[in-house]
Amino acid sequence: MNHYIIVTTTTDNKEDAEKIARFLVKKRLAACVQIAGPVASIYRWKGKVETDREWQCIIKSRQDFFDKIAEAVKSIHPYETPEIIAVPVVAGSRDYLDWMNDEMPVSYET
Repeated sequence: MNHYIIVTTTTDNKEDAEKIARFLVKKRLAACVQIAGPVASIYRWKGKVETDREWQCIIKSRQDFFDKIAEAVKSIHPYETPEIIAVPVVAGSRDYLDWMNDEMPVSYET
């Protein structure tokens, strides 16, 4: 049984979000990436409270691909410390999960 996850990351512009999304889908690390934004992000960074507009990538994938997703996102992400957080999918429609399986390889070697 495959264990599905939703991975999120944010960028400060739509173009970088699209670049990340296209890369992950093209490499078949994700079946789908949705881009939402702009969203308001309020966070502490290097001792200061910051407020920024960001675009969020919502990445639909599998647990066994997480390390490759994190590596790929870090390699093309403009942030010094990008958000790369995964949460489990506890349920989903069989048709959608079957479609996800069709769009991603059984295992990821490269």
